[in-house]
Amino acid sequence: MRGLCTPGVEPATSRLVSRDVSPLGDRPGEDYCSVAAAESGRRHGTLAGGTVFYWFLKWVAIGPLLRIVFRPVVEGDEHVPETGPAILASNHLSYADWLFMPLTLSRRVTFVAKAEYFTSPGLKGWFQRKFFSGAGQVPIDRSGASAAEGALSSARAILEEGDLFGIYPEGTRSHDGRLYRGKTGVARLALETKVPVIPVAVLRTDVVAPPGRKFGTFTRPGVRFGKPLDFSRYEGLENDRYILRSVTDEIMYEIMRLSGQEYVDLYAGQAKELATKAAQEAKEQAREQAREEARRAKAEKAAADEAGRREAAGADDTDRADEADPAGPSDPDKADESEQKKAS
Repeated sequence: MRGLCTPGVEPATSRLVSRDVSPLGDRPGEDYCSVAAAESGRRHGTLAGGTVFYWFLKWVAIGPLLRIVFRPVVEGDEHVPETGPAILASNHLSYADWLFMPLTLSRRVTFVAKAEYFTSPGLKGWFQRKFFSGAGQVPIDRSGASAAEGALSSARAILEEGDLFGIYPEGTRSHDGRLYRGKTGVARLALETKVPVIPVAVLRTDVVAPPGRKFGTFTRPGVRFGKPLDFSRYEGLENDRYILRSVTDEIMYEIMRLSGQEYVDLYAGQAKELATKAAQEAKEQAREQAREEARRAKAEKAAADEAGRREAAGADDTDRADEADPAGPSDPDKADESEQKKAS
């Protein structure tokens, strides 16, 4: 533990936590440090092995280029502690969020990522694994009851080392730029680890890298950090679902206030499904309308063709009748003259 497990010294707490507790709860210093050391050893290959690469990407390979080209605007970074654990809870507009938000801080920010990024075989899998681990990503431990529990387990280990952990409470990117209902994992993590939650708003990253598109429009993205949120008043209530929902809603309210986004009381995943379903229904309705218009045009053409055939057939009948009459076409004057001769 960096800064928390000095030999012969009781573990310190984050300067932003209002009460004197260890980030792991009420464990004594010896247990705290032993647990942290064991966890650090277990995760050494994932985090420590990629530390050099992380700073290389941030200060040499990618970071300077992003700073020069996009010149991101940062506000409130003084709210992020210089040392000690903290949770950075952010909105999620684009796949570029995890690049720009850590770029504005001097400390390392670690996120969790799906394990597939770290387990793919072959040369591509090796490069992918090295990049994501070096870029501050750790795989979700799926050995727990669920992927969500695996993510929380990885997050606890990161916070126990005194690091910054980044999380997107919405669970997925917003497909329309609005802010959606947060999942309660962030609240459970905050109450269990007793560390502050710093609300974060990323701005205009969906313009730089729009969801579903390869290229976006140039603009200056922004990152706003809010004041740390302390939830020590809910100590011991991390299993109360109403408390978890209340804490999550408070975090999402602060994110909404920082970002200025419209809030939708619906999970982002559900909203995406509804939007996809609506788009599919609209597409099917448009196809059905096109088919109906094609059928109508075909019927009108068939009716016009039939009318043309009937007109042509009527003209042919008249011509044949005229050709069959030896007297030729009827003449009213000649008919009257013939009648007078017969009468005389």
